[in-house]
Amino acid sequence: MLNVLFPKICAVCKEPLLKGQEVLCAECIHSLPLTLFHKTGSEMLKNKFYGRFLVQNATALINFQKRGITQELLHNLKYRGKKEISSFFGKWLGAELAEIPAYREIDLVIPVPLHKQKLKKRGYNQVEGFGKEIAAALNIPYKDEILIKVSKTGSQVFKTRMLRFEAEEVFTVQNLDQINNKHVLLVDDIITTGATLEKCALQLLKAENVKISIATIATT
Repeated sequence: MLNVLFPKICAVCKEPLLKGQEVLCAECIHSLPLTLFHKTGSEMLKNKFYGRFLVQNATALINFQKRGITQELLHNLKYRGKKEISSFFGKWLGAELAEIPAYREIDLVIPVPLHKQKLKKRGYNQVEGFGKEIAAALNIPYKDEILIKVSKTGSQVFKTRMLRFEAEEVFTVQNLDQINNKHVLLVDDIITTGATLEKCALQLLKAENVKISIATIATT
C-alpha cells in the first residue's frame, strides 16, 4: 500500500521505479555518461593534479554535463535533500573498485568536509554516503574526523578557475597519527579544477609517508 500511495520515483525523470530499482530507473542509468577511468586507465584524470601533488589512483564514475542528467543528479543531491543518491553511487563504484587490485591496497576513506555551518544548514555531507559505501565495499574504515574545513565558500562548480582559488577554502587536519604510513582514498562529489581536492590532499600529506588516491561521483 505504501508503494501505491507513495511510489518511489526516479531521481531524474520522476517516473515510478520498478521492483528492484533504487534511485534511478533503468533508462536513466543507461543514459549516464560513465567514465570507466578505474577500468581503462586514470591518466587523464590524474593529469589534473600534475605538478600539484602525487596521485596514486584517480577515478570518477560519471562525466558532468551542464544542463544534463549529471547536473540534475548533483543538484538533487546537494540542494534537494536527495542524499540517497550519494549512497547509490557509492555502492556502484565501491563494488567495481573492490575488483581492482590497486584500490584494494587502500587503507581508509576520508571525505572532503563541509564547513560546520553548511553541514548544520544542509543536514548532511553530500559525499558521506558515497564514501561510506566505498569503505564498506573495500572493508576499510571511513574517517570524517581527520580533515576539517575551517572556512566556508559557495559552490565551486560554476566559478572560473581564478575565482575558485580566490575563494580561499581553508582546511586543516587533526589526528594525523591515524594516517601515518597509510594509503588514503580522498572522496568528493565532483572534480572541477581540482583546487578543493588539492588543498585537502596537501593537508593530508603532512602525515608521514601517506599516499593519496581520489574517487568522486563526477568530473567535468
